[in-house]
Amino acid sequence: MQNKMILLLKGGVIVALNLFVIAAVMLFSGYTLPSQGNSVDALSKMGSRGTEVREIQKKLKDRGLYNIAVDGIYGKKTEEGVRKFQKQQGLAVDGIAGPQTLKRLGISIGKKPTATEANVNLLARIISAESRGEPYTGQVAVGAVILNRIEHPSFPDSLSGVIYQPGAFTAITDGQFNQPVSDSAYKAARDALNGWDPSGGAIYYYNPAKTSNKFMHSRPVIVTIGKHRFCS
Repeated sequence: MQNKMILLLKGGVIVALNLFVIAAVMLFSGYTLPSQGNSVDALSKMGSRGTEVREIQKKLKDRGLYNIAVDGIYGKKTEEGVRKFQKQQGLAVDGIAGPQTLKRLGISIGKKPTATEANVNLLARIISAESRGEPYTGQVAVGAVILNRIEHPSFPDSLSGVIYQPGAFTAITDGQFNQPVSDSAYKAARDALNGWDPSGGAIYYYNPAKTSNKFMHSRPVIVTIGKHRFCS
């Protein structure tokens, strides 16, 4: 029995020593275990697509560094333009539009927020004020437009910034924003924050019976839901 205990203790010591050696090697080699749930910045680079890429192309085109169509696709010509711009600005020339490159280009674009209780409550309030009485899909679409603006370079970069942007929503100034929030608006806010976009990527909407604004009427209509036209 005593011999068996000695063997078990020896085995435990050997295992512990092996684990210590492995940990030491990992530490001094700079190796780290994969992290769970950590976010990684999504940089615009070769193969990227979307609003941010389109804005990069526009800014480069204004500087004569990009001379083909603005299509929102980060291809060879876009990368070449970014490299030229980075060289002009004294930045690291890697062809990737990281935070410093975007800042020098004058581009500021936010990220859509998550469906926290605070975000749901705030988005629901403006949805209810702006689209009370509209079909449920239309209410979600109004929420989606507000979220789409966060990711668009022409608008503020946060949910509160978009909602409280001066002159953006009449509901803020006419008292509708402070009215009781409908139950459907809370559900619509959650659906929008979780990614449903019935507006098709719109950044504007309006009721043609209630506005004569020439700018709004000039916007390309993506879809009509209820009394609202959703536009790019």
